[in-house]
Amino acid sequence: MLNMILQSERLLFREFSTEDAPLIYSLNIHPEVVKYVHELPVTDIASAEENLQRILSQYKEYGYGRWAVFTKDNNEFIGWCGLKYRPERNETDLGYRFIPAYWGKGFATEASKASIHYGFETLQLPQINAMAHIENLASLKVLEKVGMQFIGYETVDNCPVKTYLINNPTLNP
Repeated sequence: MLNMILQSERLLFREFSTEDAPLIYSLNIHPEVVKYVHELPVTDIASAEENLQRILSQYKEYGYGRWAVFTKDNNEFIGWCGLKYRPERNETDLGYRFIPAYWGKGFATEASKASIHYGFETLQLPQINAMAHIENLASLKVLEKVGMQFIGYETVDNCPVKTYLINNPTLNP
């Protein structure tokens, strides 16, 4: 697999490539996937390509970003997960988005744990943040399952969110 970053028990993670706009589009066409996100909508392949360019620029600028996630058993694209540096907040953010057919199977938790481990072990990040819309109960549950601590409520992009934090245990004993 090209540009493979890491793997977990059931998943493979790789960098997105310039040919992956159809994957971005196939994920974001599900209304339930984007219900709680507040970014530019992916409505066609052209907007998927713009979204993809933002992801690719993260790799170039910061050395990491969101990664395409595939199942090990059949190499099927199921969504993305990974770390994203947010310069406006001076923090690294954990995020994930999966195709609804793969919800409720533990993939978000597994992918998030692998991403956090990579961030702490490989990137040596001191901490990782995350946020989810206050009504996105499934995402909030994932953040708590992976050991993130609730630190407060915020409004981000005019949306009410709960924010979370996890410290690198090897750097913050």
